[in-house]
Amino acid sequence: MDIVVVSAIIASLFLVIGAAEPLAARLRLPFSVILALLGILIGSGAIFFLRTDLTDALNPVAEAILGFPIRSNVFLYVFLPTLLFQATLGMNLRRMIDDWVPIMVLAVVAVVVATLSVGYALSWASALPLAACLLIGAIVSTTDPSAVVSIFRSISAPRRLSRIIEGESLLNDAAAIALFGLFMGFVMLGVPDPELGAALRQFPLLIAGGAVTGWLAARVTIWIMALFRAHELAMISVCVALPYLAYIGSEQIVGASGVIAVVAAGLSLNLAGPGRLPPQAWTNLGEVWNLLAHWAGALIFILAALLIPRLLEGVQVSDFILIGVVIVAALAARAVVLFGLLPLLTLMRVSPQVERPYRTAILWGGLRGAVTLALALAVTESLRVPGEVKRLVGILATGFTLFTLLAQGTTLRLVIGRLGLDRLSPIDEAMSRQVVAVALQNVREDVARTTDAYALTHEVVRSEAKAFGERLEKVVRATEDIDDILDRDRITLGLIALAGFERDTILARVRERTISARMAEQILLDADRLIEGARAGGRNGYQRAARKSVAYGRGFRAAGLLHSRLGISAPLVRLTADRFELLLSQRLTLRDLDAFIEGRINRIHGRRVADLLLELLARRIEIVETALDGLRLQYPGYAEELERRFIRRTALRLEEREYTAMREDGLIGAEVYTTLLQDLGARRAQAEDRPTLDIALQRFELVRQFPLFADMDDKTVRQLGRALKTQYANAGSTVVSKDGTAKGVYFIASGAVELESAGQTWRLGRGEMFGQITILTKNARRAEVRAIAPTTLLVLDVARFRSLLKRSVTVREAVRTSAEQRGINPDILLSGGRG
Repeated sequence: MDIVVVSAIIASLFLVIGAAEPLAARLRLPFSVILALLGILIGSGAIFFLRTDLTDALNPVAEAILGFPIRSNVFLYVFLPTLLFQATLGMNLRRMIDDWVPIMVLAVVAVVVATLSVGYALSWASALPLAACLLIGAIVSTTDPSAVVSIFRSISAPRRLSRIIEGESLLNDAAAIALFGLFMGFVMLGVPDPELGAALRQFPLLIAGGAVTGWLAARVTIWIMALFRAHELAMISVCVALPYLAYIGSEQIVGASGVIAVVAAGLSLNLAGPGRLPPQAWTNLGEVWNLLAHWAGALIFILAALLIPRLLEGVQVSDFILIGVVIVAALAARAVVLFGLLPLLTLMRVSPQVERPYRTAILWGGLRGAVTLALALAVTESLRVPGEVKRLVGILATGFTLFTLLAQGTTLRLVIGRLGLDRLSPIDEAMSRQVVAVALQNVREDVARTTDAYALTHEVVRSEAKAFGERLEKVVRATEDIDDILDRDRITLGLIALAGFERDTILARVRERTISARMAEQILLDADRLIEGARAGGRNGYQRAARKSVAYGRGFRAAGLLHSRLGISAPLVRLTADRFELLLSQRLTLRDLDAFIEGRINRIHGRRVADLLLELLARRIEIVETALDGLRLQYPGYAEELERRFIRRTALRLEEREYTAMREDGLIGAEVYTTLLQDLGARRAQAEDRPTLDIALQRFELVRQFPLFADMDDKTVRQLGRALKTQYANAGSTVVSKDGTAKGVYFIASGAVELESAGQTWRLGRGEMFGQITILTKNARRAEVRAIAPTTLLVLDVARFRSLLKRSVTVREAVRTSAEQRGINPDILLSGGRG
């Protein structure tokens, strides 16, 4: 086909895409449905004008449209990697890790269940071999829930639910295409009834090979992009090549799943990119991929829809029965997962509760689209697939896709309305009225200042003020009559608003580069958890999320074990430095929240709610300060270096602001401004580098600070530092249970613990020890020890403690004092616990 004709058709399709979005908004239909309808109309119109006797003038145009080189490889190698890669870049992966169980169930388990359900139902209802039926099942099992996600966003559905659906939409494409490749191989080899166990055993190999390939490709790409960090366009160009090379390399060289390789590459770049690339470059990279994905998604839909009239040309009456079988089997399989398996996961506390109306909306919103049509096209193009199989694959996949788009897609918003999901709850309705009242009061004050400043006509101002005052009075009167909001609900809404403002503050700090891009994602993750904790559990949920934000995670404890047992310190160094920076950033953000509470929260929810939120905020600040003080005590020099780095970065931000103001005022020219910013950028790159943490040196300093070890020489302190093992405990966790075995003696490096024994309690803080009574006597009652703050402990085994006890007078005196406090004869204790 002539390049001029191809270019003209592509340009015309972009015009159609441009018109489709506003048309979808006007008709309140999903964008994908409008694209599909337009594609079907264009394809059907081309066939009509080519075959009609009414006119021959449009025959060249119709022939060009019908002869347009649309092949399945164009979808699979050009458009699909773009869509998958952009989806992974736009995801909040750390948040999705919290919900990985329901995401994997909806994405992988649901795809397998749908494949088997449709496959065996077709095998029972038709004469097709089982391999071909399972192939059709894999083709129709991938869903495109973008329509239901967009509607959920417009009706303020829980963010967590939207994230789960987005995660499903990404991973189920990968799972379905991997299964498609598996069963396509059986069909082309002429294996009519594959042994299902053997087939599914190959599935993990396809996934593992693709994942490793994608991860390696991403690591190499990140390394190259880091080398080009001074050249933004070069970085973006390298990134654009990543998904296509990963897909081709995995499919053609490794023999694994190219789709999985693209997803793995995108996930790897999503996790590592923000910390390795300049913040503005990362933002621009996301915008480029958003545009590419919009074009790719629209083109793949409209081009696939052009093929629908051709795919349905050989349809027979009996085929409609098989289409009905596919529809019933696919919907039944999805219903089993949503209404059977998902509630079970909720009972097991590995999935959030998804209310029945939302599950119904997800069921009806599981549309099929371009990926299904592209896979069906790949089958119809294959010369090694029997003719009847090709015909039925094309008809069944296309018929089912049309049903989901035309029947489900056009009625989805109506179904959501019938389920009551498009209406505000009584609490939200009352809340919206209060917000409007406060907003109008602020507007009235601002308008009054504006009219005074501009000396407007008195009569005009008075008439407008009267109309505005009537509206304000009406809203205030309606607000005062509201009794729907309980104090508990006001607190919840206030906490949600506070967490949302905290998130906005963090984003502003990231843009100013006061908070590094490296830590931005983790801090934003904590803010999202605060919002969802408040939504789900009110004050208690908010406090749980706040405690979790400063808690030692499993990774931290694992890194501590690697350091203490195997001498591998790199993970502990990185996580400790991250914790330092995280706590400093949290403290910076929390200091800005009290003004928001005194202003907006107080005006909307009243003094009582504001005071309670101020109290909760004070507790959060205290928790962060305690954790930060503990780290400072452990690593005093490193804390100072981080604070110096923060001051330098703040100074650079202020310096850049001054240069920009001078440029806007015309005091300096473009050449001088560019030179100043280049110098500033070099110094900013140096300030971004985090100082190195030397754990060995810090351990020596830490042990030396203990009053218990004050009488030891440097050599003994170093030996003791190597012998002590680090243990981390979160607030509320049990360090030593009454029934546990004695592992050693614990020295508190930071934080605090509470001992409970025989109805008595003691609190111990930094520099004190516990566990020595249990070690030295067999008759003492065991104490239960709980951490009451994030605590770092140094543990010394029994043999080394006994040796230390013999050498250190200070330690013996500490043991004597603790024994006297618990009513134990210290002389018996120090003599070995006998007598």
